[in-house]
Amino acid sequence: MQAEKSAGKVYEFEMKTIDGKTRKLSAYKGHPLLIVNTASLCGFTPQYKDLEALYEKFKNKGLSIAAFPANEFGAQEPGCDADIKKFCMTKYSISFDLYSKISVKGEAIHPLYKHLTVESGFPGEIPWNFSKFLVNKNGKVVARFAPDANPVGTQIVAAVEDALADESAVEQ
Repeated sequence: MQAEKSAGKVYEFEMKTIDGKTRKLSAYKGHPLLIVNTASLCGFTPQYKDLEALYEKFKNKGLSIAAFPANEFGAQEPGCDADIKKFCMTKYSISFDLYSKISVKGEAIHPLYKHLTVESGFPGEIPWNFSKFLVNKNGKVVARFAPDANPVGTQIVAAVEDALADESAVEQ
């Protein structure tokens, strides 16, 4: 099964944070991770508030959230990293992890998003901003959510609770 082969692969990537530092995604090992492509000028941008609420609710239980700004959809993330950070901090006071702007589709797709959309067991091009992938404690993608899926809605909350409770997903 393709999803089984890709277990842990998310941890192989190194990403640039919004502050320009390199971070290995293996830092999330042992914790569920919600990966989201974001944009500042999108109709779904208010989801930042709900993502922060989800993070606040579950961060002490181990949930991490990684937001990856992208400009592929309607040029809704035109700013530089400094502008994006200022917007997210000023307007939404986010405390989850924010990364440097990347490409999430097309010829310039970042390798992480190529993995998520081709190899993870949840194939398909990113349709719009605020598409979400839930990664378990071992780095395996276990769920994918549409852009309009509410971060604090029952579907995502239940999946996060399952990922937090899944002790079989802890590598020995």
